[in-house]
Amino acid sequence: MTFTTAPATTAPDGTAELLDGPGLGTLSIAAILAESARRHHDRPALLFSGGTTTYSELWDQTRAYAGALRARGIGPGDRVALIVPNVPDFCRAYYAVLALGAIVVPVHLLFKSEEIEYVLRDSGALLAIVAAPQLGEALPAAAAAGVPVVSVLLPADAPTPVPVARLEVEAAAATPIERYESVNPLAAATILYTSGTTGHPKGAVGSHLAMIEQVSAELIDCTDMAKEDVVFGGLPFFHAFGQTSVLNTVFRRGAAIVLLPKFDPAAALTLMAATRTTIFTAVPTMYIGLLAAAAAAPDEPRPPLRYAVSGGSALPVAVLERFQEMFGAPVQEGYGLTETSPVATVNDLDDPRAGTIGKPIWGVDVEIVKPDVDDHVEFLPRGEMGEIVIRGHNLMKGYLGNPEATDQAMVDGWFHTGDLGSKGEDDVVTIVDRKKDMIVRNGYNVYPSEVEDCLMRHPGVMNAAVFGEPDDVHGQEVHAAVVARPGEAIDCDDVIAFVKEHLAAYKFPRVVHVVESLPLGASGKVLKRELVTLFA
Repeated sequence: MTFTTAPATTAPDGTAELLDGPGLGTLSIAAILAESARRHHDRPALLFSGGTTTYSELWDQTRAYAGALRARGIGPGDRVALIVPNVPDFCRAYYAVLALGAIVVPVHLLFKSEEIEYVLRDSGALLAIVAAPQLGEALPAAAAAGVPVVSVLLPADAPTPVPVARLEVEAAAATPIERYESVNPLAAATILYTSGTTGHPKGAVGSHLAMIEQVSAELIDCTDMAKEDVVFGGLPFFHAFGQTSVLNTVFRRGAAIVLLPKFDPAAALTLMAATRTTIFTAVPTMYIGLLAAAAAAPDEPRPPLRYAVSGGSALPVAVLERFQEMFGAPVQEGYGLTETSPVATVNDLDDPRAGTIGKPIWGVDVEIVKPDVDDHVEFLPRGEMGEIVIRGHNLMKGYLGNPEATDQAMVDGWFHTGDLGSKGEDDVVTIVDRKKDMIVRNGYNVYPSEVEDCLMRHPGVMNAAVFGEPDDVHGQEVHAAVVARPGEAIDCDDVIAFVKEHLAAYKFPRVVHVVESLPLGASGKVLKRELVTLFA
């Protein structure tokens, strides 16, 4: 494994290597679970399907899973894809891979086979751990990529297109590992695929140091989470938000997570009340859904929430106020990206500023620069609007196999977010717009070029442009303007169904507009802002 360190110069006495080299220290995300198993061994770690798993039980199960993976040859630096919902198996597999010094590649559960195949190939995965419900899309993808598959949650008598090994069976027969492997703090821990404005998703490589520092900053400065808390675990763990702000942060504190594999507002309300959930961490669409479920069941018991955390996209102030009124819990908003592990700013829990994304977390700098300058940074005065840039311990190592994209994102040591905002004299940051054409639906990034490429594969479409329209429920909704091929008649429902077949559910356009031509600028670029205005 190659560590990212400051360059060392050669010196006869080795002084330069000691000063600039990787050093002797080690740090592993696997320690989060291992240490909590030692310190809080009898405390509940997971609440799922009416049962409870303690920290010591979960670590023992994880060591067995790691033993099975080790028997398959997985070791330091190897990449293992994880296609599993929020069930105990995600936690066992996640920490098992990390305990071996290997790298976790969480895959979006809504990805179709083509998308999964791309991630498996691009990441260099040597193995895919797949939950039974995801085998339909994952098996053909893995076969095409030449990646072996082991399953979880697959009943022994379940029919499958091809025989699939069961990780649970292999773990029961394996020799558990005794302890997690030592890794350099800057070693890669995860590869999280994030959307861009062009091309395929990019694999953002996260280090053990960046992710553990995120957890420390959240627990020390951002929350007052206690080991007695029960935290809602409905945010997908394959996403940076759920993985860092719920899974790793809660386990580091020794609190409990109540798991919900797929978010359903009514089920979430019932589950949180039954488990006495005290912290609700979610994206805005979950807030909206939970409010609707509560309004539809006024006599349903309410969970004893102490506070709630929102991220992924802006939470409408009206929703925030209704949530605080209905559940009696303050809402803490934050901001970040996959590339920032993910949190960069967060509102003070005791002084939240509705409509803002709060202040930079400890050890992270957030500034505003001129948005039209790409080769260097020019900082703007407080209060002026520009592009948000970030530096700090939370930054990724870079984009896997894509140094050009890394260099484009990192200028003068600052990560350029592509988001426009301002920073006040009190250090509170506000987002006002997006520099890029990125669409954020339900907290997930949708990049138009991928959807446009799919649309162009439709036999009746000659040209297409994809853009986002504001939406009260989803944050933004995906729209497409299409130009028909000569002599062809476009059926909008057919176009939507075509894209839906090839791309994840959050990506396909819900609305298709048939136009004679697309508005073009002087350089021939489609003016998507005009489309946004035209179809608002």
